[in-house]
Amino acid sequence: MKILTTHVGSLVRPPELLDFLLKQQNHEAYNPREYDECLKRSVDDVVRRQKEVGIDIVSDGEYGKTMSWSRYVLERMSGLEERQDNSGGFRPAIAGKDRRDFAEFYDEYEGSQGFAGLGKMAGRLGTWVITGPIKYTAQSAIQRDIANLKAAIQGKGVKGFLPVVAPASVAPNRKDEFYKNAEDALFAIAEALNVEYKAVVDAGLYVQVDDAFLTSSYDLMVPPKTLKDYRKWAQVRIEALNHALKGIPEEKSRYHLCWGSWNGPHTNDVAIKDIVDLVLKVRAGGYSLEMANPRHEHEWRVWEKVKLAAGKKLVPGLISHSTNVVEHPELVAERIVRLAKLVGPENVIASTDCGFAQGPFARRVHPAIQWAKLRSLSEGAKIAGRSFKASPVKRRKK
Repeated sequence: MKILTTHVGSLVRPPELLDFLLKQQNHEAYNPREYDECLKRSVDDVVRRQKEVGIDIVSDGEYGKTMSWSRYVLERMSGLEERQDNSGGFRPAIAGKDRRDFAEFYDEYEGSQGFAGLGKMAGRLGTWVITGPIKYTAQSAIQRDIANLKAAIQGKGVKGFLPVVAPASVAPNRKDEFYKNAEDALFAIAEALNVEYKAVVDAGLYVQVDDAFLTSSYDLMVPPKTLKDYRKWAQVRIEALNHALKGIPEEKSRYHLCWGSWNGPHTNDVAIKDIVDLVLKVRAGGYSLEMANPRHEHEWRVWEKVKLAAGKKLVPGLISHSTNVVEHPELVAERIVRLAKLVGPENVIASTDCGFAQGPFARRVHPAIQWAKLRSLSEGAKIAGRSFKASPVKRRKK
């Protein structure tokens, strides 16, 4: 049988497109028409490359986002204002217990990853402030991204998805000068995001909701707070996400949860067993989870006890973005088979742990490695599919 393949969405941007994005970020003059033409060409090319390496459900590489996977949406909403920190000091991009435990590592690491305070290519990480009612205002931007992806996939025999941000991951460190409390602001953001989600699925594409901050916030909160405190906090964010997903067909959506794409120690990540019940409350048709990197690969065993509801898909990370080592296709196949024996091969879509680029200027691997990994993912899925055809595997009884 055929095991479908996909990935988390963000791919390394080509140099030609980066030139335009850097000018936009630094408020320098550029030709909008030439930018639009470059963006369309870039999306056409990246979709072609995905098809060539065997990916079945492709993205636009997140090329239409001028900022990172989450911050892009701040340019697509009213009621938000970015205020620059002119103190001249360095503000760490990664905080929490993991950073405290490995401070010397992070001091060196952040200087190599394109984070804040490190020159033009780093971009700016100011403070976002809510100054008025949150409304979605970027219909033209999302329609452009939709049109570019649909044009690129036409006639190629692949399906397309666009990654979008979850409410919990929208400027989590924001300040609020308008709403009465944080929950009111959160649900206002969710209401605005519903416009973007709906535009994607109404166009016949799949929507993937990215939510790295839901999990990585555990590292910021615990300690001194407890797992119970964190789960209470996370529950509200899941409710907000379901509000954002109202009217979105489950079969056209999937939820991507990761622990942050940076390749650091991650010793204080929350365990999936401690939150999987909350994750499965998300009203999406698929769940995209890290299962390939050394900190989370063992968590595939959670599915020995947890039941995947009928009609739902598991979209496991079988390739890691955090290492330049290219996984062997046989290893990918093994990872698929062990999960498929638990949830059923028809319910597994082979994917990656996270994106290969956190944003335009922060890539995790070289483009050549990126494509080699995706090809290995596709080859591994073919091997796994053949094994099921030769020897059908019965799904375990509950």
